[in-house]
Amino acid sequence: MAGMSAPAHRRRPEELRSHQWYGTDGLRSFSHRARTRQLGYLPEEHLGKPVVAILNTWSDINPCHVHLRGRAQAVKRGVWQAGGFPLEFPVATLSETFQKPTPMLYRNMLAMETEELLRSYPVDGAVLMGGCDKSTPALLMGAASVGLPTVFVPAGPMLPGHWRGEVLGSGTDMWKYWDDRRAGLIGDCEMAGLESGLARSPGHCMTMGTASTLTAAAEVLGVTVPGASSIPAVDSGHERMAAKAGTTAVELVHRDRRLSGILTREAFEDAVTTVLGLGGSTNAVIHLIAMAGRAGVRLTLDDFDRIARTVPVLANVRPGGRKYLMEDFHFAGGLPGFLSRIPDLLHLDRPTVAHDTLREQIAGARVHDDDVIRPRDNPVAAEGGVAVLRGNLCPDGAVIKHIAAEPRLLRHTGPAVVFDDYRTMQRTIDDPALGITADSVLVLRNAGPKGGPGMPEYGMLPIPDHLLRQGVRDMVRISDARMSGTSYGACVLHVAPESYVGGPLALVRTGDPVTLDVPARTLRLDVDDEELARRRAEWTPPPVRYERGYGALYTDQITQADTGCDFEFLSRPGNVPDPYTG
Repeated sequence: MAGMSAPAHRRRPEELRSHQWYGTDGLRSFSHRARTRQLGYLPEEHLGKPVVAILNTWSDINPCHVHLRGRAQAVKRGVWQAGGFPLEFPVATLSETFQKPTPMLYRNMLAMETEELLRSYPVDGAVLMGGCDKSTPALLMGAASVGLPTVFVPAGPMLPGHWRGEVLGSGTDMWKYWDDRRAGLIGDCEMAGLESGLARSPGHCMTMGTASTLTAAAEVLGVTVPGASSIPAVDSGHERMAAKAGTTAVELVHRDRRLSGILTREAFEDAVTTVLGLGGSTNAVIHLIAMAGRAGVRLTLDDFDRIARTVPVLANVRPGGRKYLMEDFHFAGGLPGFLSRIPDLLHLDRPTVAHDTLREQIAGARVHDDDVIRPRDNPVAAEGGVAVLRGNLCPDGAVIKHIAAEPRLLRHTGPAVVFDDYRTMQRTIDDPALGITADSVLVLRNAGPKGGPGMPEYGMLPIPDHLLRQGVRDMVRISDARMSGTSYGACVLHVAPESYVGGPLALVRTGDPVTLDVPARTLRLDVDDEELARRRAEWTPPPVRYERGYGALYTDQITQADTGCDFEFLSRPGNVPDPYTG
């Protein structure tokens, strides 16, 4: 395999994990071989060969992954070419667009499914196929908990949107034009055109939203083939990348290069550096903390805050940037080109799935457009694109994507206007009786991990229509929710602990002064401690959301945003043995 020295030896059949199912002289192995014949496979097609599981999140209702059905065939082609035996497994799709109340509610379920499939079947390595927001961390969390040789295939960004001579960014321009409609600037005819122009092909959002942010994180972590994360979903290069992932997976099995040797502390620090330097999604904070935890690495908000002060934002990609989309980023050099601009901020001597060191992987990488991927002396922003806040409103932390906010709001004090839930907010936000002005601070609670439930992307609260008509396009908004990585604005998110469990956000009342100071990294409720203590004594917990089923398990086990929203029983250390196959 190019870039990686040849394995010291090809693993003998008895050294393969799958040998325990197929190669022993017992009744169960006889049964496994017989049932494989039932599947139509000849003995020479699979016996003694590395078995590679292909976990595919394709679905008819997931536009981000609708092309992965075909891409799985390219992965299989690569596995066969390298002398392996591929087996495709369908897994939960987590369609960001359609699954309610939010796919975040089900991220850990896909992580469990991934872990248990890889552990319980006769596989030696894995190729994970995903890309739409929650699928990337879910697949990698589950795979990290098993630790087999693993390669990730990103779904790739969709083509740029087009409408009336404008280049559209999915998500980002959806929010913009919806506000224009609410302000009376466009009507139904324009909205019908936008419906057909925003999303023109398979693939995930082509802005630097959550999907592009997390697939870039996967690439710098070292679990994709080089350059994979930004290849447009419908580009022929995407199919070639998928085939290369298949050959790489087989070589990893022969080398016994496992995820535990790739997902190191240094790798996660480089992922944080990359996410911040890309001006990436705030959701990456939660997901990287959870992914690191599964790999036995303790990653915290303090790590993000520390690294954010050392890395500039160099990716001029919407919404943090002002102009370009992911196809522009790809042809400007992609992630290898971006990393070539910050080598001094990276740990270059750690391994990846494709090279013995990251240094080798980015050697020779170049940037071909200095406006898309900026040089260090002309950054989009001097510091990383996400700031971590502390204060009496968020004792365990909160985050804000300050590079996507109007600068005038980064230091702001205003009166709170409080909404107890999202439905109430939707119904009343435009009511003039609320007295909302451009200086108000909109507060939404009961939208966190337990309260949401699932921590939906409610955090970009709508601006009242009377303010939109006045030209107001940003306000300070605070919640224990998340927001889409394609969103923008002065939105304080992930307030921890959440209000549903009695966090300080539960104590805010309409009219209370709230101060946001991003340069000082603080968020403060300007109410004295005695009054807050009185309010806390009066607070009563809200009713339970789920009385049975997966929702009840979720509620019982979910952790808070600052620790990654994983399930406690999945994130804690402990041994899980391989199954007995006899």
